Amino acid sequence: MESGFQGYEEANNSIYQNELLWGSSSEPAFISSDSSFGLRVSITCIYSVVCLVGLLGNGLVMYLIGAQKGKSTPIINIFIFGLAVADFQFSLMLPFWAAETALDFIWPFGEVMCKVVPSLTIVSIYANVSLLTAMSVTRYRTLASALKAGSTMTPNQAKWITVALWALALGATVPTVMFMAVQDIAGVQVCLFRFPTEYGLGIYRLHRVVFTFVIPLGIISASYFLLLRLLKTYQVNGNYTKRQKQVTTTIRLVVSSFFICWFPNHVVTVWGVLVKFHLLPIDKAFYFLHNYIFPLTTCLAHASSCLNPVLYCLMRNEFRKAMQETFWKLSKVVSSYWNSSTHKIGEEVVSVVLPLSPSENLSIKPKRDKENHTFSSSLELRTKETKLTTKVQLMPGPDMLL
Repeated sequence: MESGFQGYEEANNSIYQNELLWGSSSEPAFISSDSSFGLRVSITCIYSVVCLVGLLGNGLVMYLIGAQKGKSTPIINIFIFGLAVADFQFSLMLPFWAAETALDFIWPFGEVMCKVVPSLTIVSIYANVSLLTAMSVTRYRTLASALKAGSTMTPNQAKWITVALWALALGATVPTVMFMAVQDIAGVQVCLFRFPTEYGLGIYRLHRVVFTFVIPLGIISASYFLLLRLLKTYQVNGNYTKRQKQVTTTIRLVVSSFFICWFPNHVVTVWGVLVKFHLLPIDKAFYFLHNYIFPLTTCLAHASSCLNPVLYCLMRNEFRKAMQETFWKLSKVVSSYWNSSTHKIGEEVVSVVLPLSPSENLSIKPKRDKENHTFSSSLELRTKETKLTTKVQLMPGPDMLL
C-alpha cells in the first residue's frame, strides 16, 4: 500500500469509525483532501438542479392534490401526497449537502444542524421507500377487490397507514440523533457518525440496506407482478386494452427507476460493510470506489426525488388535466393583471401629457348672448376633442405596451 494512502488512512483515524451518514452528499472518511475539484463542482451543481426540480415538481403535486378538496380523494392520492411531502423535504436538505461538498466536505452549520439535517434526510428516505411500497400493495389490492368483489381500503385507513409509516420513519432516525456529531479530523470539522462499538456502524448500514432496498424492492416487485398477472387473467378478448398497456408500461418504469436509482448506491454500501467486518480488504479499488464512484451513485439515488412526481402523478391523465387547468388559470390571472397594469399606465400617461400642451389652456371669454355662448362652447369642445385624439394617438396604447 502506498504511503499516500497510508497517510490518508491515518489522518482519518479509522475509515469506518468516522463514516458520514449514508445518503448525504459526501463521505469525508472516504474522500481525501486531494479529491477532484471538478468532481466536487459537478456534485454541487447536480444537487442544486435536483433540489430545484424536486421542489418545483413535488410542490406542484402537493398543490394539485390539495386543490381537489371537496372531491372524493382516491386512496392512491393519499399515498402520493405523503410521498410528495417526503421528496419535498428531502429536496430541502440538498442545499446543505451541496454546500458541504462545495466546501470540500467541511461542515459549516454547527452541532445542532449536524443532527437535524441528517435526521430529516433519513426520515425522508425511509418515508419515501415505505410509501412507494404501500402504493404498490394498494394498487394490487384495489384492482383485486374490484375484480373479485372483495373489501377495499377506505381513505381513513390510507391516512392512518401513511401516519404509521411516517412514525416508523421517525423511529429510524434515533441512531442518527444519538450518534451524529461534529468531529475534528486532521483539523477539519466534519459531521460524522461515531458509534460506541466497532461494528455498530456496519450493522446500522446493513440494516438500512435491508429495510430501504432489499425488502421494499421484493414487495414492490411481487405486488406489480401479481397486478400484471391479474390484468392478464381478466384481459378482454385475449388482448390487452389501451389502459392495461399504459398500466404495464408505468409499472415497468416504476420498478426500473427504483432499482436503477438505488441499486448502485447500495452496492457500494454493502462493499463498505464487508470491509468493516474484515471480509474484504481496504485497497486501492476500495479507495477509488468511495472517492469517485460513491458520490456519483449518491447523486443518482437523490435524483429519484425528481422522478417520483413524473412517474406517480404527471403520467396520469387526471393529474395532467389538473396541471393544464392550473397553468391556464395562472396564465389568465397573469394576463389579466398585466392588461390591467398596462391600461393604468396608458391612462396615467394620457392624464399627464395632455395638460402639457399650451393649446389645452383655452380661454373662455364672456359671450354677449346665449346663442353666441352656445356656439362658442361647442366650438371649444370640438377643439379639445380634436387635440385629445391627436395626443392619445401619439402615446403608446395598452396593445403597444404589451
